[in-house]
Amino acid sequence: MYKTCMFCNRPLGTNEVIETFPVGRRLAFDAARGRLWVVCRKCERWNLTPLEERWEAVEMCEKIFRETRLRVSTENVGLAKHPEGLVLVRIGEPMRPEFAAWRYGDQFGRRRKRQIIYGVAASAAIGGIVIGGIATGLLSGVALSQAGNFWNVWANGRTLVKYRRPDGRLLKLKRMDLLGTRVRASDDELGFKVEVRRKKKKEWFEGDEARRIVGAILPKMNKMGGKPKTVQEAVVEIEALGHPNAFLRDVVDGDRFRDRKGIPGYINKMPKPTKLALEMALHEEQERRALEGELWRLERAWEEAEEIAAISDNLLLPEGTEDFVEQHRDAGSDPAF
Repeated sequence: MYKTCMFCNRPLGTNEVIETFPVGRRLAFDAARGRLWVVCRKCERWNLTPLEERWEAVEMCEKIFRETRLRVSTENVGLAKHPEGLVLVRIGEPMRPEFAAWRYGDQFGRRRKRQIIYGVAASAAIGGIVIGGIATGLLSGVALSQAGNFWNVWANGRTLVKYRRPDGRLLKLKRMDLLGTRVRASDDELGFKVEVRRKKKKEWFEGDEARRIVGAILPKMNKMGGKPKTVQEAVVEIEALGHPNAFLRDVVDGDRFRDRKGIPGYINKMPKPTKLALEMALHEEQERRALEGELWRLERAWEEAEEIAAISDNLLLPEGTEDFVEQHRDAGSDPAF
């Protein structure tokens, strides 16, 4: 049983409610499809749980959900909070746009609120220093004129992304490095490659490395999240092309998102809904691969999660397994199901 987020590697927390799956403080489940996710409270990403640990936990989630006071509900999605603090998200059979808007709207909305709070706190702290300096006469006119630059210097000097290459090298990317990130079409299975600029040196990433590094960069570039309207616009961009993969192919191809020199493909030049849609599409593409059994692509993301081989679903099961499970579940003849 894994205990850390596959995206940010932070602890997922524990609960005392789901006896067969005591991991996570927020669980999302789809009983009809047998899906169970642990929602990370740090990065808000959805971690698909291993198949072998899912069945009893999903049934218990459904039971507890029905017994718990419902806090939020639509026709297809419900949210309930157990007195112990565990939050349950029940997925019915929503149309995909509604599910995507609900799922990512919650994630991006929380991210936006968090950044607003941080920004207000930082502004208040800097303002207090300036006002205090003026009142005591400690700030000269020159120092005061430079006060506005302090925040930019600090923000630009921070390391926002740490990425370790397969050869052990650790890349530390700052704000200006992220602004130089480009995505372009490629001929490999992934369909795109990523260019990262670090200290004026450009480096291309392809294959699994491209997916991993852009997956680390995008949440930082989308750190302000989005309003419900912006998230809905992002969902519409994906749906207009019919599938997240089709959206990915479209956004990395062509001559859009140019810089001042006319070079295309800069993530920073994308409209806000498009940047959010890119993060959403990459997330769903990664989850799709987990469901299809391409587990080796997720091994690095899971890091120390020894149960990675259990994530895949039906493609790792013998043909006819689903029919067998449903037959015995309905008959109630086998307590193992």
